[in-house]
Amino acid sequence: MFDLDLKSRIPIYEQLVEHIKEMIFQGVIQADEKMPSVRQLASELTINPNTIQKAYRELERLGYIYSLPGKGSYVKEVSEMKNNVHVSALKEDLVAILKELLFLNVSKDELIKIIDAIEYEIEEVNVDENRSK
Repeated sequence: MFDLDLKSRIPIYEQLVEHIKEMIFQGVIQADEKMPSVRQLASELTINPNTIQKAYRELERLGYIYSLPGKGSYVKEVSEMKNNVHVSALKEDLVAILKELLFLNVSKDELIKIIDAIEYEIEEVNVDENRSK
């Protein structure tokens, strides 16, 4: 379900948060769908349950999931307005990153190649998902 890089400098809980957010945005995890329990996911990924709990707390803080005491965590519906606010914030971050990359002499062509590679990767995920349905 999740592809975590245990050797990465990015903390595991942050990787988990990003993977779950991506799955929500791609529609892999639907609104009001129950998330795996902390124990279940920790067992599947063979990582500490506290790490899963930290990721779930962060996702709840960011507004992607909600918890029902005694029942578990569920995916919140991502409203169009919330999407627009999120997209605006991401665009601002992207502008800052692009400015820094251009300042560091990364060429426009190289940046376009990166975008093309990401777009291709997303298209492949969508094709794979459609095949499995």
